[in-house]
Amino acid sequence: MADKTSKTASRVILVVGSMMCLWVAAALTGALYQANWSVSTLASQYMTAIGMIKPLHTLVDYYTHIKGIEYLICVSFFVAFPVFFKYVNKAPDKVTAGK
Repeated sequence: MADKTSKTASRVILVVGSMMCLWVAAALTGALYQANWSVSTLASQYMTAIGMIKPLHTLVDYYTHIKGIEYLICVSFFVAFPVFFKYVNKAPDKVTAGK
C-alpha cells in the first residue's frame, strides 16, 4: 500500500514540476521576445524592476553610487590584506628527511 502511495505521489510531483517548467519556459520565451531576443536587455529590465539597479539622473546620484562601491572595495581589502599577509609570512614547516 505504501509503495503504491509513493508512486502516485511521485507521479503527481513529476506532473506538477513538468507544468511549472513549461510555464517558466513560456514566460522566459515571451520576455525574450519582448526584449528583441536580447538577454542583456532582459536582465537589465529585470534588475531595474526589482530595484537592484536604480536610474542615475544627476551627477550627485552617480558620485554617491560610485563612492558607496569604493567604500565596499576598501572594506574588503582591509579584511583581505591581513589574512593574505599572515599567509605569506608564515614560517615554513620543518621537514625531516627519512631514509
